Amino acid sequence: MITPMIREIRQRYPDAYIATLTQPNTANILLNNPYLDEIIMDDLTKESFYKVVKELRRIKFTDGLMVFPTARVSYQMLLGGVKNRIGEGHRLYEIITGMRSVDRHNYIPLKHEADYCMDLARKIGVKTDNIDLEIYVTDDEKKEAFDFLKRVGVEKENYKLILHTGNLGSSPNWSEKKYLQLIEEILLLQIPGLKIILTAIEMSEEFIKKARETGKEKVVDISKKISGLREFIKVISVVDLFVCNSTGPLHMADALNRKCIGINCHRPMNSVQYWGIINKRSINIEVSEEYCNKNCSADKKICAFENGISIEQVIDGIKTLLN
Repeated sequence: MITPMIREIRQRYPDAYIATLTQPNTANILLNNPYLDEIIMDDLTKESFYKVVKELRRIKFTDGLMVFPTARVSYQMLLGGVKNRIGEGHRLYEIITGMRSVDRHNYIPLKHEADYCMDLARKIGVKTDNIDLEIYVTDDEKKEAFDFLKRVGVEKENYKLILHTGNLGSSPNWSEKKYLQLIEEILLLQIPGLKIILTAIEMSEEFIKKARETGKEKVVDISKKISGLREFIKVISVVDLFVCNSTGPLHMADALNRKCIGINCHRPMNSVQYWGIINKRSINIEVSEEYCNKNCSADKKICAFENGISIEQVIDGIKTLLN
């Protein structure tokens, strides 16, 4: 959710030296970003801690925005000589290290996570309401993606629909049984040249087997063939439609401006308002407030998500985007 911040800081301060501090895997999201001067990586080892501090001192940063609060980064920025350090909330390590902060006010009023992140940039003078996400993929990378897909039986001219069924437990999700029913209904649409591409590493072998039996050559599992996050990003960048519940890959598809259908819970921290797809080519589907109040516990710890969104709603979304 930091790519809008990077873009808007660059537009506000065109001559600034802008860098990110991130873990190596997450850096894949920021590659080729035209608004960035440098990606500083921290693998969270003891040696890396002091290496980062040294790098911060070398560059002499004036401002540091801590989007994901950790004690480690707080002390790295302090020891690295960053003068104006801004965090989120009022955690003890932020107070000890003398950080300024922005407050989310218990998420009232609720807004998109990208907008909360932008509040950090607003603290240093950025004025914007543009929170569009961005990930940059080169033409060569797209060619690599087409070559990869061709090796697994998906041609460039196929209608490529990624169905990502997993989320590593980050939000309520459908059962595999219901995703199988969705596959059956998608096949009934008789989309010319359709290839349903399965990508979630959490899929059971039984689910993969049944999906293949149902769709034959129209269902392709690449979950164990993708070599890493950047390769996944490349593949997403060339597909026609991405269907997924609210999770990281959906946000990557959003940032790549792909057509998406996002399946969301109604509770605030999983809702469309907080985590929904932003790009205008996509459709957010959310469990209704009425269903949530009737079937989920008052504290929302017990969630009846399975039947909160129907297969027909997703199929209607697909039909809309096909047209």
